[in-house]
Amino acid sequence: MIDHDALEKEGFCIVDGVLTRARATEVKEKLWAAAAESERRGSPTFIRGLDPNEANVRVFNLLDLDPVFVDLIQHPTALDAVQTTLGEQFLISNFTANIARPGAKSMVPHSDLAVVFPGPWLHRWSMNVIWCLDDVHEANGATRYLPGSHRLQNQSDLPEDFQHHMQPFETSAGDVIVMEGRLWHTSGENTTTNEDRALLFGYYTAPFLRPQVNWNVLLSDQTKDGLSAQMTQWLGLGAAANIVNAEFVARPAQS
Repeated sequence: MIDHDALEKEGFCIVDGVLTRARATEVKEKLWAAAAESERRGSPTFIRGLDPNEANVRVFNLLDLDPVFVDLIQHPTALDAVQTTLGEQFLISNFTANIARPGAKSMVPHSDLAVVFPGPWLHRWSMNVIWCLDDVHEANGATRYLPGSHRLQNQSDLPEDFQHHMQPFETSAGDVIVMEGRLWHTSGENTTTNEDRALLFGYYTAPFLRPQVNWNVLLSDQTKDGLSAQMTQWLGLGAAANIVNAEFVARPAQS
């Protein structure tokens, strides 16, 4: 269950055992197949400028690469976290993966809300649901976060030495990390010689924020045809885009 008190106080919570270890292994196998398919399609899994070296394997457009990812992005645990944090109406902004292989280095620290909204950051307008497909610990590249940073309103509020105060999320395969979008974080370094660290990042936003990616361009017709009406709405694929998600009150014209 979602620990809403922890989410409010700490900016994150961990939900244990959402997937069995066996299921996490199955999803990880599908992720590696998705990475190979992404490369075959001409979408590289190493993004120069995002990661220091090719030991970080990034897979984008997961929803188009295997139906398992369509299932996970709308998993009941994820939807519970999203709707109780952002409200009943939301958009799916992105769904990506990062596999930190031995030798992987950290990316630039950031908050996910800062990527899509310039600030000030006054509300929880976005969040990540992070699926842990491996046991995650500091040595194999656990995501590192800055405690209390979900309360910062501007980047200038960050202390100069904030990276020295970052801490790792340590979880087991099958666990889910629910992290609100204002929490500053980065990928950790994988200092092991034989352990991968695979994570999936489902990113959701309030309905008035434009998604990180253009699903109409990314998703194949075959994938779109297989989506439910609800998923089509959450992805903003309809002609009305995000209008059907916006909550507003129609007021009579003033005479």
